[in-house]
Amino acid sequence: MAEKTKTSFAQGQLRGLVERIERLEEEKKTIAGDIKEVYAEAKGNGFDTKILRKVVALRKKDQAERQEEEAMLDVYLAALGMAPQQEAAE
Repeated sequence: MAEKTKTSFAQGQLRGLVERIERLEEEKKTIAGDIKEVYAEAKGNGFDTKILRKVVALRKKDQAERQEEEAMLDVYLAALGMAPQQEAAE
């Protein structure tokens, strides 16, 4: 009898978790739609949404992380002959 109680408790717990995940997934869809509308509004007001997305991504990072990424980008661009300093010198 105790085993059956444990099983039904686990089933109820599992069902609760699945239902919470489903609700959150639905909220995520709604929020994604809201974000899409804000980008559409920005585009309608003349803003470049590609750049706006980059700004949002950059604001999520701290200064040290941004500087490290910029340094690595400079190294890669220089290796490909695309560094701004190289283009200006040519």
